[in-house]
Amino acid sequence: MSEIAAKAPTRPRRRLIVSRLVPYLLLQALIVIATILGLRLLQPSDPDDFAISGFSLREDGASRPVILPHFTSSRYSLADPPLYTGAFTFRRDDAAAGWSVFLPRFSNAVEVAVNGVVVLDSRRDANANRPDRNTPQIALIPASLLRDGSNEITVRLFVWGPLKGFLDTVYVGPDAALRPAFETRTLLFVTLQVVFSAWQSILAVILAIMWLMRRHEPVYGVLAVAMVLGVVQAFVPPPVPPALTPRLAAVLLASAPTESALIVMFGVLFFGWRWPRYGTLLFAPGLIIFVVGLIAGPPLPRILFLVLGIPTVGISLFLMACVTATAVVRRQDAASFTIGCAVTIVLTCWVHDMLSVFEIVTNERIFVSRLSYSAMLVAIGAGLTWRFARALNQVDSFAGQLVTRVREAEERLKASFAREEERARAAALANERTRLMRDLHDGLGGQLVSIVALSERGQEGATITDAARAALKDLRLVIDSMDDIGGDLMLALGSWRERATAQLRPHDIALDWRVATPQGLPLHPELRPWHVIQIVRILDEAVTNAVKHAHARNIAVTIETLDGSQGPYGVISVTDDGCGFAQTGGETAGASQTARGLRNMRSRAARCGAVLDLGSDASGTRVRLQLPQIFPDSDAAGG
Repeated sequence: MSEIAAKAPTRPRRRLIVSRLVPYLLLQALIVIATILGLRLLQPSDPDDFAISGFSLREDGASRPVILPHFTSSRYSLADPPLYTGAFTFRRDDAAAGWSVFLPRFSNAVEVAVNGVVVLDSRRDANANRPDRNTPQIALIPASLLRDGSNEITVRLFVWGPLKGFLDTVYVGPDAALRPAFETRTLLFVTLQVVFSAWQSILAVILAIMWLMRRHEPVYGVLAVAMVLGVVQAFVPPPVPPALTPRLAAVLLASAPTESALIVMFGVLFFGWRWPRYGTLLFAPGLIIFVVGLIAGPPLPRILFLVLGIPTVGISLFLMACVTATAVVRRQDAASFTIGCAVTIVLTCWVHDMLSVFEIVTNERIFVSRLSYSAMLVAIGAGLTWRFARALNQVDSFAGQLVTRVREAEERLKASFAREEERARAAALANERTRLMRDLHDGLGGQLVSIVALSERGQEGATITDAARAALKDLRLVIDSMDDIGGDLMLALGSWRERATAQLRPHDIALDWRVATPQGLPLHPELRPWHVIQIVRILDEAVTNAVKHAHARNIAVTIETLDGSQGPYGVISVTDDGCGFAQTGGETAGASQTARGLRNMRSRAARCGAVLDLGSDASGTRVRLQLPQIFPDSDAAGG
């Protein structure tokens, strides 16, 4: 039962794989058929009316008749190359049109002579010596060389390498009739190849920049290296003996299998998989060809390329097809579909070229693998563009979601801040009410109680009047402290100065007001009304003690700002010339009203975070109030 249960989940998975793989394979089969038909239909048509097929071939000291197109044996020497001799008919009536000789395809290089005079030598064109480009050649025949009637034409075919030499049908006739076929072949097999190679070089630069900017994504660097190798193959012609740099052939031949292996690595990394360790074996053929080419002679690298390089290219294309098919089954996205279709086209063209190399497809030597490689470049570019566009869409979507979430969070924070601000405002209002009630209770409440007590004991009106004035003074103090002074304590001290002057005038006591520093006291934005009340009551207590107990005749108030180690701080000093009072351990002796007043002064100073210093002797009393640099938010500072 357990085995049946284990096999049960695999069946739907297999069905899913089959349901995705079968349509994909059918699509690839249709692409193969379309590619074959395209190769047949897109072949340029040559002017058959001017074709010369019958030639006499002299090779290896023997002569025999042949029919073009024709394959010769492979050779590794340019001495005594195969020589094709034929004839064509020319009429003097056609002399005005101008005649040309046109060669659609040939191996390596050719030399064409008309009536013993050379009119075309493709060795002067480096690109014409490349079998992968199918480069056509055309040359005008000087009118002085043409004879009325039969004319001789010879084609010397320079064959080099393990592949058999090939010469296609030769065309001789009016230039106006041959030139369109030549231009069509040049467009298909030369111009397009150069355009695609130039585009490949631009794409390599872009990919290299992307890799430099995003080092954590090696897929761009791998593809950039593959593109560079393709550009090297496209623009650097291989040396043909006799050449000054025969070792260069090893580099060019090794680049093809290396490039195909890099394309496989790109596919694996592009679809998000890890490159296996044994995958490095795919680079071994290219490395072997390169090393052998640097050590051995020129023929050996070409043989190794035919034995190792070409099969490696086919294996790499097959592996790339398997990778894309797996990606299609798993991902079902446009990039894997596009790249898979392009790989199928290139693989079909590679099979076509192999059939031509091994002469399974006779009378044909057109290599289209390099040209079809551009289709894969288009697909890869489309895949990267699609991936980039998808990444941008994801970034835009994420950015939109992030903006929405940030706005929602901002709204929630605003609401939370509003609630917290309302709570803080309510708490501050409650604290202010509590302090105001306490101040009224301690000040005005005590005064009212005194008035009631005096009235009940039948005291004189003057005493009750003094108590009522004290209560009114205390009420004004509380009301004045509620004014918004913007953190400037000097405004509150100015109002207190007026009240103190009015208080001292009936006692003939002079008030000396001194501001020692230009700014007076520092600004305190955190200053609250209850801070002002505590400070003013300390000053009131100091003046009251000087009037009632010290019998002073002069009172000096000094205001200044001093510089401390942590910044400036304010100091208010009240000095009188009274008789002073006795102190023991920093407190007054006894339990008199003066002692209670001094304790209240210290308590009020501590609640404000200030420091109160008292000094008294026979010369008078000195009260020094050192204000804090920052006033506390809570009056619990006093402990």
